[in-house]
Amino acid sequence: MKKQVINSNKSKRLWEILFTSTKLGLTSFGGPIAHLAYFKDEYVDRRKWLDNKTYADIIALCQFLPGPASSQVGISIGMLRGGLMGGLISWFGFTMPSIIVLILFAMLYQTYDLAEASFIHSLKIVAVAVVLHALIGMGKNLTPDKTRIAIAVIAAVLLLLYPSAWIQIAIILGAGLIGYMFYKNRTNPKVEPFEIGISKKLGIASLITLVSLLIALPILTRFIEHPLLNLFDTFFRVGSLVFGGGHVVLPMIEREIVPNELLTANEFLAGYGMAQAVPGPLFTFSSYLGTMIEGLGGAVVATVAIFLPSFLLIIAALPFLSLLRRKSAFQSVLMGVNASVVGILLAAFYDPVFQSSIFNASDFALAGILFALLYFWKVPAWLIVIIGVAGGYLLQVIA
Repeated sequence: MKKQVINSNKSKRLWEILFTSTKLGLTSFGGPIAHLAYFKDEYVDRRKWLDNKTYADIIALCQFLPGPASSQVGISIGMLRGGLMGGLISWFGFTMPSIIVLILFAMLYQTYDLAEASFIHSLKIVAVAVVLHALIGMGKNLTPDKTRIAIAVIAAVLLLLYPSAWIQIAIILGAGLIGYMFYKNRTNPKVEPFEIGISKKLGIASLITLVSLLIALPILTRFIEHPLLNLFDTFFRVGSLVFGGGHVVLPMIEREIVPNELLTANEFLAGYGMAQAVPGPLFTFSSYLGTMIEGLGGAVVATVAIFLPSFLLIIAALPFLSLLRRKSAFQSVLMGVNASVVGILLAAFYDPVFQSSIFNASDFALAGILFALLYFWKVPAWLIVIIGVAGGYLLQVIA
């Protein structure tokens, strides 16, 4: 009887997680910072699933890890509430609405040949404004001194001169080393202990799985020629190595896909622009890309591959968070890595975002208006998409 009550309570919790996360997935427009505000309102203030301190510690953890920070926060809260299954359900509810929309958009793009549609070009102009806004915001937070500004500038120059996914990985590793050298004596005295009900053994096993897949997948793709395996390898590597959240996924995926002629630059940026219009994490851009490359099977493989590292990293990191966050070496490495993220985003802003979107004075004017609305008037990103598409049609009429 007692076991039945426990199972009933657990089942009720899982359904509650699914309902709440799906509601957030349908309404959380505005990018990762907005997502964290929505989470606090729903999970902390209204439902009181965790307190403010625990929520702040989870955010701190997810900022230290590669991958989509807001998705990782949602996964962590789900795990606190309902164990590993709770984390999976929390991710599913928050992510699935935007996955569905982007898959449908990809199908429409292919079926009705939307490549020349004027709203597609408008979406690319929207991407210019959004990426520039993200670049400035991240620059202020992640490069507050001359050393980190230098790291960002060098990263941008190297990536522009030698555009390659491997160069980008080398930049991130080098920046981490420089961060350790310059900031190893800086510590945060306010770091508090963190407790989570995941064993260290499970955390270690999760980390071993992540590292094993990163090593094994590139080897497998050399011996087994299969498009879905290649797709899984590409998106798993990106999900494992992207620091800085959704906007930084743009250059790393672009280097893997556009030069290899899996998609054109126009097709790539059209999907990125559309991803700005939907709620939920920007990493669901992978669902659009997977659909465009290999249909529905590709969408499933790309989506699972890019988010799987987030699960493995969260499971691996949560049991050791208290230890890591007190280590000045760990904090210093992340200072350098986060600075390099700004440089990577700067390079991506020039190529492919700006080069593939701004062709004349009208395009530049519309991008400037959209950026001003984002930066000065704080208009939400989803509304910027609508204004951008409407503005594109208006310029087409009056130009």
